[in-house]
Amino acid sequence: MENLVVSKLSLRDILSIRPQALTACKPQQIDEIGWCVLRKIMSLNITARNTLVDGPDSASEATAESVKTRSIHPLDIICILFHCSDRFLQQEIITKMSMCQFAVPLLLPPGDGPNSTLMLWALHDIVKKWRPEMLADSKGFREDNVVNVEMLIFSFGRLGKNKLSKSKTLNHILNPEQQYHSFFMHDDVQGGNLDRKISDGLVEISWYFPSGKSDVFPEPIAVTNLRGDLESNWDEFLFQTRISSSVFIFIENICEREFKLLSTCGNQETKFYFIVTPGSGKTVSQETAMFLRDLLPLLKCDQSCVIVKNKDENEASMTKKIKKKIDEILKNRHQRVKLRDVLKDFSGFSYVTDENSAACQKANSYASNIVSEIQNITDYKKKTMKLQRDLWKDLSKLEKECCRMKNQGDKDAQKYQSELLGRKNGLRSKQYQHQMPRGIKLFIEAMTNGSQEEKHYFLKWMKLKLDTIARSNLSSLQAKYKEKITSKSYSSNELKELDQTISDSSLGIEHFLRELGQFYEAECSMVKQTRINHHQKKFLDLPGIAADLLLDGFPLELVDGEASNIPLQWITDVFTDLNKKTGGQCRMRVITVLGVQSTGKSTLLNTMFGLQFPVASGRCTRGAFMTLIKLDESFQKELDCHFILVVDTEGLKAPELASLDDSYEHDNELATLVVGLSDITIVNMAMENSSEMTDILQIVVHAFLRMKEVGKKPSCQFVHQNVSDVSAYEKNMRDRKKLLEQLNEMTKIAANMEKKSGIKTFSDVMDYDLEKHNWYIPGLWQGDPPMAPVNLGYSANLSELKKYLVEFMKTQKSHQKPSTIPEFIAWIESLWRAVKHEKFIYSFRNSLVAKAYNKLAEQYSNWEWNFIKRIHDWSVGMENLIKNKPTEVADGNKNELQNILLAEENKMNALLESYFDNSEDANLIERYREEFKRDIKYQQKELERNALSKYDETVSIQKGMLEIQNIQNQSQQLIEEKINNLIEICRKKKRDLSDKEIKQEFEVMWKRTLTDLHFEPLKRRDIGQAMLQQLKNDMSSKGPHINETLIKVGHLQINQETFTVNKSYIDLSWTSLYRNYFFVSKEITDPINNLATSLIDMCTEYVKEKVKTLEDYTDVYCRELLHMINARFQSKAVKKLHYTSQFELDIKLFIFGQASRDFQKLHDRFIQERDPRLCLDKLQTQYLSTFLSIFHEKDECRTRANRFCDLCLQPALTEYIFKHLGKKIVDDVLNNSDNVTFSSRSFFQYTVLEKLFKDNSFKQYVVYINSYEKFSKMLISNYISDKYSNMSCLQTLERELLSCINRKIKRVLNDDRILKSNSVPNALNQFCEMLKTELVIPKKEMNVITFHNKAKTEQFSDEIQHSLEHMETQILSELRSMTIESVLSKVTLKPQDELFRKVIGCGHQCPFCKVPCEAGGGDHKEHFASIHRPEGLGQYRWSDSNDLTDQLVTCICTTSVVSSDRFQNSDTEFECHPYKEYRTYYPDWAIQPDPSIESSDYWKYIFAQFNEKFAEEYKAKPAELPDDWKQITREQALSSLKKTFNIN
Repeated sequence: MENLVVSKLSLRDILSIRPQALTACKPQQIDEIGWCVLRKIMSLNITARNTLVDGPDSASEATAESVKTRSIHPLDIICILFHCSDRFLQQEIITKMSMCQFAVPLLLPPGDGPNSTLMLWALHDIVKKWRPEMLADSKGFREDNVVNVEMLIFSFGRLGKNKLSKSKTLNHILNPEQQYHSFFMHDDVQGGNLDRKISDGLVEISWYFPSGKSDVFPEPIAVTNLRGDLESNWDEFLFQTRISSSVFIFIENICEREFKLLSTCGNQETKFYFIVTPGSGKTVSQETAMFLRDLLPLLKCDQSCVIVKNKDENEASMTKKIKKKIDEILKNRHQRVKLRDVLKDFSGFSYVTDENSAACQKANSYASNIVSEIQNITDYKKKTMKLQRDLWKDLSKLEKECCRMKNQGDKDAQKYQSELLGRKNGLRSKQYQHQMPRGIKLFIEAMTNGSQEEKHYFLKWMKLKLDTIARSNLSSLQAKYKEKITSKSYSSNELKELDQTISDSSLGIEHFLRELGQFYEAECSMVKQTRINHHQKKFLDLPGIAADLLLDGFPLELVDGEASNIPLQWITDVFTDLNKKTGGQCRMRVITVLGVQSTGKSTLLNTMFGLQFPVASGRCTRGAFMTLIKLDESFQKELDCHFILVVDTEGLKAPELASLDDSYEHDNELATLVVGLSDITIVNMAMENSSEMTDILQIVVHAFLRMKEVGKKPSCQFVHQNVSDVSAYEKNMRDRKKLLEQLNEMTKIAANMEKKSGIKTFSDVMDYDLEKHNWYIPGLWQGDPPMAPVNLGYSANLSELKKYLVEFMKTQKSHQKPSTIPEFIAWIESLWRAVKHEKFIYSFRNSLVAKAYNKLAEQYSNWEWNFIKRIHDWSVGMENLIKNKPTEVADGNKNELQNILLAEENKMNALLESYFDNSEDANLIERYREEFKRDIKYQQKELERNALSKYDETVSIQKGMLEIQNIQNQSQQLIEEKINNLIEICRKKKRDLSDKEIKQEFEVMWKRTLTDLHFEPLKRRDIGQAMLQQLKNDMSSKGPHINETLIKVGHLQINQETFTVNKSYIDLSWTSLYRNYFFVSKEITDPINNLATSLIDMCTEYVKEKVKTLEDYTDVYCRELLHMINARFQSKAVKKLHYTSQFELDIKLFIFGQASRDFQKLHDRFIQERDPRLCLDKLQTQYLSTFLSIFHEKDECRTRANRFCDLCLQPALTEYIFKHLGKKIVDDVLNNSDNVTFSSRSFFQYTVLEKLFKDNSFKQYVVYINSYEKFSKMLISNYISDKYSNMSCLQTLERELLSCINRKIKRVLNDDRILKSNSVPNALNQFCEMLKTELVIPKKEMNVITFHNKAKTEQFSDEIQHSLEHMETQILSELRSMTIESVLSKVTLKPQDELFRKVIGCGHQCPFCKVPCEAGGGDHKEHFASIHRPEGLGQYRWSDSNDLTDQLVTCICTTSVVSSDRFQNSDTEFECHPYKEYRTYYPDWAIQPDPSIESSDYWKYIFAQFNEKFAEEYKAKPAELPDDWKQITREQALSSLKKTFNIN
């Protein structure tokens, strides 16, 4: 510790947690002794003065010499520690030593300087409680700082060597009967017999305070003890004589030199006493007796001042004599003095007083200036702390009222909320207008102008002085209270007022900091209200000052216990500054404590971590305080964090709150907050009352249940205090089981209160280990205070608990990441906002959870897209295979699909599990794990159904094509035979034929052959009748009325171009209410009309896509249409609509009527184009060319290869591109810089709303609000069109696809199976076989090319490869000439549809304002949206049967759900129902209240801007908007949108 003599250890250094925290505090080497002693002192371990290095234990091994080499005298270590510590750490060490009942340094021998140090400053923080004799009967007590207590000081010294241990004797004097504790070190304790090196001259001080029973002395006394011979430490002895009323000198003999030395003290007013101990079996020598006789008069003493230990007396007898003498002195009415006063003036002594530094004195001056104004605390607070009193308390009530709106009455919810906002702003304005009192100004000046050291001194002086005043005030008030109770002359109001006065009589630094916080918040509010500009702020530096205090280990108020509120702006900015000061990368874990009031929670934390939470001053903790502990750099990596934030809380079930109606609610709020913030919650169980224990458990369990539901799972440690039996752990096994039973019972109750099913036991809420999570701690004191030392078991068990907590945090880093400071801020904001609402779980809204959810949704969307791509590739491959090999359709293909589906499902599940195992945010979204798992299964089934449907469709079409292809093949074979015959005939002619003659011969043959062929016309189907039959089968179970109607339908026809909803479609049998038609139309008909429009649009789009394929009609199309329509009718949202079966039939008839017309046209066109004669005519030119080449015996290898490329490969490759381009476009969109738009539904919503805001088009808003799906599709289509309007972007994708397939073609062409084929026809057949799942080669054209093709296969393969490059250029050129719309119409997988599917989600909309659900996946249990809007924008209006142009409403459902408003609709059978209980009808919707009143500013601004236009559009009256809506600026609206969606 040599290097610390100059640099000094600080309290901040000691608070830092090091790896040694996990090890037993046993020094292994000499240089570890000091650190171990310090650690033990800070943890109140009464073995702290044991300084023996860990080594041999047996007596035979531990020789006296070996002990000397293995240890240092404890007092030397104490002196070293003080010399190496700064003044603040010295004060803390002395305070802890005093709690352990160790004598503490009063005069410290010189260390690095020439002078001893008087430890006056260090003693200031020792506070004692005692009961003087005169208050024994009344059970009263006194409490004060030891330097302020009037008492007699008794000093003890030794002259020469002495067999009687002075320190041991003092211990006997100070100890009550039947109790022994070593206040002073002596020879008989471990290490006490070692040689002292530096501690001679040390003056220690200890005290005795009576408890009112079996007291040693009737009043407080102080005892000082000089270490070493007083002759060698004469100055220190003179110091004792100056401060003491009596000095006791231990002697065996006195020589002349010593006589002369003592005789110089004759002018002292101090009374001297001599304790003569001649030694065992000896008497006082004559020389000693003579010198004493001569000395006594000189010292103004008599013979009674000599206490002689006779040869037959033991130590106990000697102790009794000294006690008796002290008693006599106490009875002689000596003037009592305050240690603070007697230590002030020491002129003539070369001592340094520890509080005489310039910094200390300057800080003292500041503190004195402030405190000097305080005469009466209550009056001072009224005058100086105005902002935190009624104004702040009223603000707190308003904030809660904004969340609960209990006093709304019959006022409009939005107007009432605006009124509350106005009142809040008014209160903030009043706060801002207050002049800053002198005391607060001085406080700020001291905190801003001083050095760090001066600030620390100032805060300490303030604490000391304020505590002193508070104790004085409290003492008199408590006496007054007791007097009234005793005399029974009081009224309930008097006691209540006195109770309030006692509550108000506390005054601490937290009150000054709280006032600063309120000044700061008021100023921020003025900036927010644009009353002042940002550069006019005067208190910008205040959060930084508070952040510095946190870094230095000072407790800072988190929750104001008096107003039961958190100054969120202040706390947020303090932590923001803290984040800046720590580099912005710091992470921290949080430990909190909960328990009943006055059960030692603060002491527990202080002992465990060496903290300074206030535990005295006559008041209990109110609210919650936090202290920051830094981890040693060597330990940060192990714990994966930099700081531990420790939160101390107000006691639950506080008596002063018990009479309040909302005391349980207050406790629940506090518990929920601190449990939500913590990684570890310590529940302090120190109560005998079983009902009280039950109440506490219910509060705690409720808090843990709430956290489970919002994604936070802190660890819970139950600490059972005041359990002292060594067998407590074993004996309490039954109690632990009983505790678990109670926890389980409380869990059921809490789950019922929060309406959460499926939670039955405490283990359902959190991981709880009956054995590991219960701790038994003895009581704090070993005996009766105030003279009792700290119980060794208390300290030791807390050290074990601390060790466990640190180890737990080491293991926890893999399960739950520590919070960054911004994340912690977000948790504070969201938790506190939610606890202010009546329904926490449904009100909780956390930006971190939202971000974590969006990250998962983004990842899941990518996995889902990969799944879709895999199935799409299978579908394309199967389609190609079936078209290439229609006769080889087998069940094995479907088995292959099942294998792919299973593999991809397993892959997604594995990715999901891996995400939750490895994501740092997994704990926040744990509750969504099962939802996403369920959605994987849902997606798998959807993809399976779609893939099989496509497969069956392709098979059905190809079966229909088979007959046509057979006819065409037979016709081609006949033509080829005729051509062969013609060649033979022409070659046998004797003369050469000209080309003209040859062509004439060919044309004659061709016409004759086609005439001879008898083509059966292709059978034309009546598509309408086929579809009608399927519809009849589908509707057959809908009742006799429907069957009768269907019998009358002879054929499908279109009687009208548009579908109109009429009264016959509305089912009113469910209600007895009679409504006018307008009301019915608005409440019931509109949703049915919207359903009809949606079904028609959906089916029309499907039919259009099928018609574009140019394939033949198949019954699969009809079945798919029925499936799509029935799926919509089976959805939860549609089932709620009150429609009749007639509506279902008529909408299907309408859709099928339109579809049958288009499908009939498709079928007729197909038959026409597939006519065999027409198809053969198209081949005439190719056959003629082949005929001429064969006849002239030309080498046509290149020509035929080129023709194969042009007629076979090019269309196949073009089709390949269209089959894969859609997938490629989606990949391109998702992988470029715009991918965030489509990464999750929330991001898409933000993008849409931002675009609408920038375009500022009223018409677009109308479409968006009333036709969200239509608007989204249009937006996505426009996005793709715009993105790829520059065809170069699309050409890149097309080129990549073409290059990919061309590489495969070249590999196939160079394959031995091709090159070694014995003919070109065989080679091409092998070519088609090898690419059967990639390309569909037209067979008709290929037959022409293979006809009489006698080229060599190697040459033919080379010629094709040479043509590929030209063909690729030609394909790209043709594609380039197409518009993006034309390309999109031809691609198989529509990118706009896939992107739409990704962002549209489940398609559910808020039951009130109709905003779309943003939840990930498609099969989630709960729907939610980031932002809701005024219901008037969705055409809602106040209903009036006499007026068809009612006024648009301003209700926003995020406000309504916390208001007293009610709603009625068809779901409630038009009965009024409270919005607060909306989940009765809509249990699958989570409508969370807005985080703040500004959260809906976006839609409020839009409504205010277009109010008149919306009214005109909806044929209604304009809404009556609150005034503050009209004052929202464009910037504020956009800012609220960004904040709602967590966009930075």
